[in-house]
Amino acid sequence: MSVEPEDEIVRAELDEARKKRRTGRARIIGIVASVLVVGGVFAFALPRIADYGAVWDVVKTLSWEWVIALVLAVFLNLATYGPPLVAALPGISYFRATRVTLASTALSSVAPGGAAVGMATTFAMLRAWGFEGRRAGLAVAVQSVWNQFVILGFPILAIAGLAAQGGSNRTLELVAIIGLAAFAAIVVGFTIGLSSARLARRIGDRAARLASRAKALIHKAPVKWNGATFVRFRGEAIELIRRRWLSLTAATLAGHLTVFLVLVVSVRAVGVPRAEVTIVEAFAAWTLARILGSIPITPGGVGFVELGLTGVLVAFGANDADALAATLIYRFLTVVPTLVAGLIATATWKLGHRPATDRARS
Repeated sequence: MSVEPEDEIVRAELDEARKKRRTGRARIIGIVASVLVVGGVFAFALPRIADYGAVWDVVKTLSWEWVIALVLAVFLNLATYGPPLVAALPGISYFRATRVTLASTALSSVAPGGAAVGMATTFAMLRAWGFEGRRAGLAVAVQSVWNQFVILGFPILAIAGLAAQGGSNRTLELVAIIGLAAFAAIVVGFTIGLSSARLARRIGDRAARLASRAKALIHKAPVKWNGATFVRFRGEAIELIRRRWLSLTAATLAGHLTVFLVLVVSVRAVGVPRAEVTIVEAFAAWTLARILGSIPITPGGVGFVELGLTGVLVAFGANDADALAATLIYRFLTVVPTLVAGLIATATWKLGHRPATDRARS
């Protein structure tokens, strides 16, 4: 029996509606899970470490000198958002790079879809400013890889630092081992992908076939890229890394270390001395927090970071209330200013902009 075209259209529409319903359910379940985790941590787990009243008493003891130091650390942190993109995308200004990075970070933290929404915003802003999609995609990809190198590599340095000063932490050691394995996998995969044009073409052709088959299942057109696209991307990536690896590395390290600076100032501001938590121990605790922040269950790892960072600071010797106060100050100062600045950048980036000339600069 033949199927009428109208029936095929109706079936396709029903399939699309079912897919959207499943996606909507999964999103609702994810939101509910996030709310339950965050609520459980802040309502039950953290108060078992220190009473919020005691934490507030610690916060009220902050001197104006430390408040100024915290504000300066926050501004320095915000100032380092732009340079990695400046290094990865020749031709973009520092001001625009800062705006697009803040906007992407903010939307990745609060918008449904997280990282996908942030990346879409990045491409929309860069395309509107005159940067072609391929160059923008290359910059975002290389910058993302460099970020992962730093996030996964820091725990290894932290464990080495703790060993050098005669300390250890089993949780951090486990995280460092996992980070080392992931770090090695990324390095090997990235190196293999750039090692051979023939291999890049084979990987690209195979990936294009798989992607087209997946899109066919949902009645979408096949992808337009192929192995030749991967070969072109490989050549451009090698050239970009060859010319910009040093500035990209320095900018990425600066961006991460200014976040660590906010933690150090927060820890010292609440009165935790070096005798209780050294710089190396604070760095080790912070590297764990950065790993926990990448857990996709809650936006920005909210709940996991607070619980993990507070627990490690206490384990190293900080007072319970001081550790929780330092953690909450650190989280507020690294999340809220970025969120506010990013949402402002998102809302205003179209105002009075003129397309940039898309040209490479050495």
